[in-house]
Amino acid sequence: MLTVKNLFCERDERILFNNLEFELKTGEVLQIEGQNGSGKTTLLRILAGLLEAYEGDICWKNKPLSEARDAYYQAMLYVGHLAGVKSALTPEENLEWMMQLAPHLNKLSIFEALKKVGLYGFEDVPCHSLSAGQQRRVGLARLYLSTAPLWVLDEPFTALDKKGVAEKEALIAHHVQSGGAVILTTHHELNIPQINIRHLNLDSLK
Repeated sequence: MLTVKNLFCERDERILFNNLEFELKTGEVLQIEGQNGSGKTTLLRILAGLLEAYEGDICWKNKPLSEARDAYYQAMLYVGHLAGVKSALTPEENLEWMMQLAPHLNKLSIFEALKKVGLYGFEDVPCHSLSAGQQRRVGLARLYLSTAPLWVLDEPFTALDKKGVAEKEALIAHHVQSGGAVILTTHHELNIPQINIRHLNLDSLK
């Protein structure tokens, strides 16, 4: 599905990672690890197409990203470590706005997605009135709407309670078992026994 070869990234004259290589296949979870400042978020932003300050090769289904860029972005959903919502908009309006950027999201399922993340009854409440955890849930509702096979998730469990964490772990497991793949960062110890989780530690790639 995704192949990364000889990836190099330097920031402020400091090497974040060098000779980084991995392959991701369908049905796999890859957990990116490392100390704070090791480049975990930078790597995910590179994979999401938000940073171009790197060297190396990224291939999607055996084609360089330069040749498969459109297909890759249509097949990839990125959720950053921030909530990623407009505070003046309601959860429903935020998801409708996100759908304009990601055509693979299904508008018919917006209310069902908000229900699954525990926001039933908050659909029309401005997000600035919601707690940090609730705002985070609005952003994560995209996972219930997405048909993208590749999920790139930066700290997806931030500001979630135990019930929310368990629900997201179950969702990740279902996605992977259905033929998808996930790359994520998290300080949380994943509890998904039915899934083989691979680990990549960036501290060893300086």
